[in-house]
Amino acid sequence: MSSDFLVEIGTEELPPKSLLNLSEAFREEIVNRLSELKLNFGTVSSFASPRRLAVVVRALDSMTPGQETINWGPPKSVAFDQAGIPTRAAQAFAEKNNCPLAALADMVEHDGKQEKLCHRASQPGQSTTALLGDIVSGALTALPIPKRMRWGTRREEFVRPVHWIVMLFGNDVVNTQIMGLLAGNRSRGHRFHAPNDIVIDSPAGYGQQLKQAYVLADFAERRHLIREGVHAAAKQAGGHAVIDDDLLNEVTALNEWPVPLVGQFEARFLDVPAEALISSMKSHQKYFHVLDDSGKLMPIFITVANIESTDPEQVIRGNERVIRPRLSDAAFFYETDRQTTLAKQRESLRSIVFQAKLGSLFDKTERVASLARALSETTGADGALAFRAGELSKSDLVSEMVGEFDDLQGTMGRYYAMHDGEDPEVADALFEQYLPRFAGDIIPTTRTGITLAIADRLDTLVGIFGIGQPPSGSKDPFALRRASLGVLRIIVEHNIDIDLKVALDLALAQLDASALVESADHINKQVLTYMLDRFKGRYEDEHIPSEVFQSVAARQLSNPLDIHLRVLAVHAFNQLPEAEALAAANKRVSNILSKQTDLPDGREVNQDLLAEPAEQALAKTLTALTGSVRPLLEARDYTSALKELAKLRDSVDQFFDEVMVMAEQSEVRMNRLALLQKLQALFLNIADISLLVPAK
Repeated sequence: MSSDFLVEIGTEELPPKSLLNLSEAFREEIVNRLSELKLNFGTVSSFASPRRLAVVVRALDSMTPGQETINWGPPKSVAFDQAGIPTRAAQAFAEKNNCPLAALADMVEHDGKQEKLCHRASQPGQSTTALLGDIVSGALTALPIPKRMRWGTRREEFVRPVHWIVMLFGNDVVNTQIMGLLAGNRSRGHRFHAPNDIVIDSPAGYGQQLKQAYVLADFAERRHLIREGVHAAAKQAGGHAVIDDDLLNEVTALNEWPVPLVGQFEARFLDVPAEALISSMKSHQKYFHVLDDSGKLMPIFITVANIESTDPEQVIRGNERVIRPRLSDAAFFYETDRQTTLAKQRESLRSIVFQAKLGSLFDKTERVASLARALSETTGADGALAFRAGELSKSDLVSEMVGEFDDLQGTMGRYYAMHDGEDPEVADALFEQYLPRFAGDIIPTTRTGITLAIADRLDTLVGIFGIGQPPSGSKDPFALRRASLGVLRIIVEHNIDIDLKVALDLALAQLDASALVESADHINKQVLTYMLDRFKGRYEDEHIPSEVFQSVAARQLSNPLDIHLRVLAVHAFNQLPEAEALAAANKRVSNILSKQTDLPDGREVNQDLLAEPAEQALAKTLTALTGSVRPLLEARDYTSALKELAKLRDSVDQFFDEVMVMAEQSEVRMNRLALLQKLQALFLNIADISLLVPAK
């Protein structure tokens, strides 16, 4: 037997930014707990609106499955004496399992090794209804809520006060208490359109009944409706709505009965940078902005009302009244900021601490400017422009606009630099220094921007590691993981041939040595290891096996571009038919050579001592490939180089089949080891492919 199950937690307005996450987690917790009890069920649907979290489980078993318990006792030889009389061990077993002594003779089974006493008992299943209260309570307790609250005189805690609970199994109310409230079948509709209680008839009709009460409880359905409505409203107004997914989720979480409406603002506000207007509309009012066919911001916005008004114009006018002072503030900030140059604003950075042991933001700009100029020789930037960009890099942080809208850092720096008459590339660099801001974001394109982005991140990395505060666990207050990934991505995607060890030394040279808790060399190694370890995640995302990266990492290189090219080459090589055999051969060679203590590095192969045809053939192939591979290595064409080395397979296989490496004659043995050393060195020019062999 099975029935549908519904649970709805009715609350005060839930946090909009976390509603979707809470809903998904609630559904997952319910599913996990039902599965742990081995209950069968069909589809599971989640619902979430500002005042409710709900889950509907279709065709849920009405009983948990029965279980058979098996308790093994002492061996038969121990349980009975020679006359077949139960011993004290058998008596203890009988008492433990509540069975008569006379029945023990029929309770002997073979456990696969010997005959033992065995007690089998069937435990009936439990009623699902009796378990649902604990299941739901446990799921609510497990939700990812950073800070819980209490309300009234209750001891229960939740993200917001809970006012009603609906729990139905089939058409019947589940008799239980959740959050101190007795579960029932009464829900609530829209706060204004349908304020009275609603009696939920069945789990299957839950969504439709709420819809009749002006509540679209399905989050995905509501989000789709808002997206389509906003696009349609923008099109009708002659533009194109820009819908940010995070904003869309937040607006969806704020509405139960969404109605998109178009409002307007004065065209004079368009003199303010569009990013500032957009930030104001998004962060303060949760409005969607609209662009014209040329991509320029239009003086209109789209708001989503949580009510179907009989006079929507009044709602629109109310929103227009609200947005006007917000945009006026942005216009005032913009005008005020432009009265002071970024160069003068920089002086205000002296009073803002970047990090207590690393000085102020002004000190950071000094270091970054010098480092950017030093790095420009490698990145191809103009040293003077890179230095200037470094000096001005944080000046907009003390502007009125960024003080109000912190997401505009860099963006406003570019606008103000252009207003001040700075070089256009310097202005662009002030914006590009923060790129990439997240996974998949764009990266800097100008040489000055590339240089500043690298310099700023390297300064932070060596500084924070230098004072002994590297990231630990999930704690990364200075976002060093993101900084490392950003540097690596910029270097690789712009083909910048830079040695990170050298770059880190340049960054360390800008720091006050007295602030460092370790030697500069030690810090360099720490930061270099930390940064290059970030490559692992990148290649995992690209489905490149970890052993491919490890084979390159074993070479202990410090040029990210060079490492990247090698990883791609080894990944391509690893898919060749010859790869497995050559990797295994290299593993064998590595094992043999690691045991030799008297073999000097780079020992020459004596051709006169090559007696066996197989070793002669291998030596000849190695000599030929050494010549053909050298120019490929110099050009960093590692893929072609490994394709060439794949030709060694037959010679290597034949060598190990026909030649005894550890010959009795010392000179012959050492000569063969030197031949293997030459083979290993040829591959080690690129990577240690012996690591491609899976560990046993």
